[in-house]
This record gives sequence, structure tokens and C-alpha cells, in this order.
Amino acid sequence: MDFKDYYATLGVAKDATHDQIRRAYRKLARKYHPDVSKLPATEARFQEVAEAHEALIDPERRAAYDQACLRHERGQPFEAGRAGPDETDLGDFFESIFGHAARGRGRGPGRAFAMQGEDQHAGIEVALTDSYRGATLNIAVQLPAVDALGRRGTRQRQLEVAIPRGVRAGQQLRLAGQGAAGQGGGPAGDLYLEVQFRPHPLYRVDGRDVTMDLHLAPWEAANGADVQAHTPEGEVHLTVPANAQPGQRLRLKGRGLPGTPAGDLYALIGITWPAARTEPERAAYAALASAFPGFEARPPVAA
Repeated sequence: MDFKDYYATLGVAKDATHDQIRRAYRKLARKYHPDVSKLPATEARFQEVAEAHEALIDPERRAAYDQACLRHERGQPFEAGRAGPDETDLGDFFESIFGHAARGRGRGPGRAFAMQGEDQHAGIEVALTDSYRGATLNIAVQLPAVDALGRRGTRQRQLEVAIPRGVRAGQQLRLAGQGAAGQGGGPAGDLYLEVQFRPHPLYRVDGRDVTMDLHLAPWEAANGADVQAHTPEGEVHLTVPANAQPGQRLRLKGRGLPGTPAGDLYALIGITWPAARTEPERAAYAALASAFPGFEARPPVAA
């Protein structure tokens, strides 16, 4: 059986605390989860991280692993059945984790110990309007699983998830008891869903602030206008000041994502010029040029 350095897999020191191991696992699980990551070999890396966490998060398993590692460092064999009466070999260790029921050393032969199931992580993509209104979604997620023969893989689960009003991108939704099943009568772990917003052609999100594009006709930008614009909460009326410029933003305070405080909604001004296809239209542009004889669209650059 090949030696596996679980501490290196999680990127923690051999004397890492329980909390450090759990934090490292959560960070890597989010990074490599197949529903979230676009990195190569994501599923295999995700399974390696889950396996390392499963080995190190429980104190008894970690102690057994550390003891087996000492034998490996001494150059002693660690095939199954070669350990002494007070020692643990890696063959027995991996079998106890990924085979059938774990054997609790020091508790009498064959006695299983109760252990809480692993926390699991997945991604969830929601519409921006779900954050404004709240929603209940039925989703399918891919989660790591171990079959009856101890082989690691993934399985798909259908879940009904409540999306709270004001949820933000990157926020994690905790579903208590929806993670991996416990062992020896232990409780199930939790499932954490990392929220991402579905791309939208009109809106961009930064924290709780939302930016949308507001296209104006040249005369609306020059003379000012009252225009109607579509926002995630519906239609609103905006007052555009005279001489508005492309790139200028109009702020609608408190109309971003709900929260305490709520974010702001920004309308980013752009100007759309009509094409000149007829002689009167071309004459109109010529008249415009005559009306601004000193206008420089490309000011000279200082030497």
C-alpha cells in the first residue's frame, strides 16, 4: 500500500490543531469542488482532500495514522497484518477508514466508536432576483460518497434550498445534517453551499452594490431627461442631468442588495448614437458639427 501524507494534502503541519485541519479542509473543498472549480483533475483532488480530512479530523484515527507513519519513517513494513499488538499499520488504518466499520483501539476488539459525519461543500448558482426577493430552489448537487466496498466517488442529491433575501455572492448557506452520514450512531455532518450569482446581461454585483447599464440617446444626455429603466426590483424613473457623460453614474441609494444596510444601485451612463442612413440624417449630423466648431473629440496630447 502506498504511503499517503495527509498533512501535506491539506497543507498543514503535523502538529496542526483540530480547528486548523477543519479550516484547511473547508478552504480546499471549496477550491476543488467539481461544482465550483474549473481547475484540471478537480474531482480527483477533491477526493484526496476529503480522504485526508476524514483521516485526520477524528482524534483516534489521527493517532492511528501518526503511529503508522512512524513505522513508515523507520523503514518498517506496513502491510496489513504486519503490525505488533500495540501498533497500527497503514494497511489496517486505511482499511478501517475506507473499508467497513472502523475498529476503535483501546476500546476492546471489534467495538466501533461513534463519529460525526464529514461536512461537505458544493456550489449553488442563483438569480440576482432571488437575493432581492428570497426564493426556494430545487437543486441537484454532486457530493463525495463511499460505497459498500469502500470505494470513493460522487453521488447526486436533489435538495430543496431556501435562499434568504439579501444573500451575497461567496456567502455559504449551511444545511444542518445534510452532509455525510455519521458512523457508529454519530450524527450526520453539515452541507455548505457557496452562493454564486448567475451571469446577467444588464447587472453586475460588487458586494451589496449593483451596477446596471443605462443607454441614452444623444439628446437625452445633452438636454437632460426623465427616463424609465428596468432594475431587479422592476421599473423606476430616473432623472438624467443635462450634459451627462458616458461613464457617469447615477446612484439610487438603498436599491442594491437588501441588507443592514442595503447596498446601492448605480446606473452607468452610455450614449447610443443613431446611424445616419438617409440624406436628412446625414444633414442633421453635419448641422451638429457646424453648431460646435471648436469641439475637439480627440484633444491634443501634451508633449
